[in-house]
Amino acid sequence: MNKWLVAITVMFPTLIEIVDTSVVNVSLDHIRGSFSAGIDESTWTITSYLVSNAIIIPLSGWLSRVFGRKKYLIFSIGLFTVSSFLCGSAWNLQSLVFFRILQGIGGGALQPISQSILLETFPARQHGMAMAIFGVGIMFGPIIGPLVGGWITDNWSWHWIFFINVPIGVLSILMTLFFIIDPPYMKKLKMKIDYWGLTFLVIGLGCLQMVLDKGQREDWFSSSFIVWTGVISITSLILFLIVELFAEHPVVNLKTFKNITFSMGNIIMFFAFFNLFGSIVLLPIYLQTLMGYTSFLAGLVLGPGGISTMVALLIAGRLVTKVNPKGILAFGIIICAYATHLMSKFSLHADFNAILWPRLVLGLGMGFLFIPLTTLAFSTIKKEYMGNATAIFNLLRNLGGSSGVAFVTTILARRAQFHQSHLIGHLTPFDSAFQISSQEGTQILQYRGVESFSSQNSGLGIIYKELLRQASMMSFNDAFYLISILMISILPFVFIMKRHKNLP
Repeated sequence: MNKWLVAITVMFPTLIEIVDTSVVNVSLDHIRGSFSAGIDESTWTITSYLVSNAIIIPLSGWLSRVFGRKKYLIFSIGLFTVSSFLCGSAWNLQSLVFFRILQGIGGGALQPISQSILLETFPARQHGMAMAIFGVGIMFGPIIGPLVGGWITDNWSWHWIFFINVPIGVLSILMTLFFIIDPPYMKKLKMKIDYWGLTFLVIGLGCLQMVLDKGQREDWFSSSFIVWTGVISITSLILFLIVELFAEHPVVNLKTFKNITFSMGNIIMFFAFFNLFGSIVLLPIYLQTLMGYTSFLAGLVLGPGGISTMVALLIAGRLVTKVNPKGILAFGIIICAYATHLMSKFSLHADFNAILWPRLVLGLGMGFLFIPLTTLAFSTIKKEYMGNATAIFNLLRNLGGSSGVAFVTTILARRAQFHQSHLIGHLTPFDSAFQISSQEGTQILQYRGVESFSSQNSGLGIIYKELLRQASMMSFNDAFYLISILMISILPFVFIMKRHKNLP
């Protein structure tokens, strides 16, 4: 079978699944308005998808062996397509949340299965190019999702962000039927089901994803819901690890982690997406809340980063067959850390180009990081274990993204309070700058016809409003700085990874 037809076949469902992880975010207000729901209620349309998605990803390798990979892939695309139509047809919030759960179950397997098929279809020397194709979807999806979702919602309605998946899903099923062939080791196998491992994994990952998604909104461990959900998650995951180590047919084969190169690759991937998702969540918030950008202008800042990623992916895909992949990977990590460090220098006076440049650099860094990382991580994995390995790899990638978002939103809130308290401590009526600013604010308001008593108080209000802006800006700087430090700290793991003999 032509390898390029296989690549196109598996990329269609992967791209729409990744887009759907972020497309709802920009339509949330419209969905909330349609169903007269509160903010916390409406966010379950996002959380429900992420939870079911996170649960299925690590199970995809095992489910492929139980049902046969091709059959399971067709089932997953079919469930994703049908549930997308049902999401668009939802009659209330409860039905939408339920259909989003089904959509997450269908979509969870698409990324790891697609990656394993690509790695098996392309020869080892072309794995870099195969991962460049896969990388286009997983890197560009989170960027294009909000842009497409916003445009569709504004020009049509939020229902169409789901309906648009249907024709793509139908086309994907047809292409899978014609172009995907299971190798002998991926045919349906009879095996004893590891019920305990399955149960603990579902509970553990489901609760963990809820903690990450809801933690900041619930004020973390001051909320009994978060505390108990966290306890259940940790307990379940510990029991899962114990059960899997002794299971005859584990749902996730943890022995894969004995491969040191694969283990290091998972750590690097976790923190790479921690950095990526953390930064692309912070950027639009900074632009819209502090700089006054519209959603469209904020999208213009994010979009070119996706283009630079695609360019870097194609270059890295060719370089990885000629140059030591560890050198390219180290270069990508350094570039990503440098780009995020540049973002920590943003100010309230930054112009469009000053904000756009670090995003372009980050996009380049991610492209040069992803290709050599995946090439190295899977270079020593046998083909029959590739499904299990890609499932673990994609799980760690998704958890890295969720953890990054939870981390930066928490830092943003906590450091804004810290800087606000610190700056207020330096505001005193005896300070000459304070006196001048207060008088200028009062004069401006009096010029506009505001009464003298209220204008004096409003003059102080202008100062306090500016103080809040400055405190918020400093919290953004802190968040960007911290994730840049975390990013550069993973550099030593590159040198622990081993090169396969077929790699340059």
